[in-house]
Amino acid sequence: MLATTPPLVENMCDVQQQVQPNGIDLTFKEVALFSSPGSLASGNESRVLSSTAPLVFDGLGRVDLLPGCYLVTYNEVVNLPKNIMALALPRSSLLRCGVSIHNAVWDAGYSGRSQSLLVVYNTQGFRLYRNARIVQMVFLSLSREVAQGYQGMFQGENI
Repeated sequence: MLATTPPLVENMCDVQQQVQPNGIDLTFKEVALFSSPGSLASGNESRVLSSTAPLVFDGLGRVDLLPGCYLVTYNEVVNLPKNIMALALPRSSLLRCGVSIHNAVWDAGYSGRSQSLLVVYNTQGFRLYRNARIVQMVFLSLSREVAQGYQGMFQGENI
């Protein structure tokens, strides 16, 4: 599925390292701090996403994170056909450093450069390097193709 048009996952930094037996590792492109509150209601008309302020890498391509919540953007663009959905879990090395990533389901038909919530629980903080592999995306084949793929506001995000 990496050879299809569009590929299942494109813009990988290192295919040999990122393709795993049970999924594909996604890599870290950028990180931002939350700078305003957000809101959700029963309908989308009251949805307000929190504003963010991007953090700057130092001259060695790294960023030091204090304990707290951050929005990370991946390098890769994911293109799910209408018969595949995906989940992503933090890499175990990240967890062993007291850091986790939280995300939602990638619906069948979604295409975009995704973002996730990174939480530094470690009271000592965490150093993250550009292009580090931070989650493993796992793909699940649906029993049949969905009639209509993902049509939400994040379709085509960050491309």
